Amino acid sequence: MWMGRPGSWTNISGDNQFGKRQKLQPLGDELIAYFAGRMIPKQTLEKNCVMQVAGQKDIIAFTYRRNGIIVGCKYRTMDKSFWQEKGTEKTLYGLDDIKEADEVIIVEGEIDKLSLEEAGISNCVSVPAGAPQTVSIKELPTPEKDTGFQYIWNCKKYLNKASRIIIATDADVSGDALAEELARRLGRERSKCWRVHWPKKDEINCFKDANEVLMNLGPNALRETIYSMQLHHMYLFNETIQGV
Repeated sequence: MWMGRPGSWTNISGDNQFGKRQKLQPLGDELIAYFAGRMIPKQTLEKNCVMQVAGQKDIIAFTYRRNGIIVGCKYRTMDKSFWQEKGTEKTLYGLDDIKEADEVIIVEGEIDKLSLEEAGISNCVSVPAGAPQTVSIKELPTPEKDTGFQYIWNCKKYLNKASRIIIATDADVSGDALAEELARRLGRERSKCWRVHWPKKDEINCFKDANEVLMNLGPNALRETIYSMQLHHMYLFNETIQGV
């Protein structure tokens, strides 16, 4: 594990899909342009220590930190292939941003977390892995056996401090399943979890996620969506609650 200022890390321990230790470097022009196309500027990338694999101009490195210390790294190619280092701590992306938060927003990807920062919302974290296809019909496993959601249990002391958790997962079947699985573990029965409704893009479809809203409607609309006072209460699964 390494600790340092944004842009100062040169190495992160751990094997990867190429079977060797990764070296990181600041983002190059190609990846900076890629993020700019998604309305995420260089300053936000530097603040969150987003880097690239040295010598691989198309591989993004999202560094995961706890108390400023890198505890893992997730990699993404331009064609949306993902992997993490072996031995990476199972945790939420952006964990340090919710240490003292009374309200926490959970999204489904690192780029969505960065998108919310562009809307002036920093008390946000992303899950580290993909969403399940369906909601499990089995009883909730013990924390020790709940391997697919170990990141929630590892961050429970942060999440327990929050009086409200806003779940802003993708507007698709997998996003619905992830939202329900998160709510099962975070306190749906205590009126703690709420679900974001993404705005309509046409008469039939909604925007998929935070980054789509940012790109198409802008940061003000994204912020208004999160705090629209029309959040979906996870306990009342088919109702919209006004005046949260």
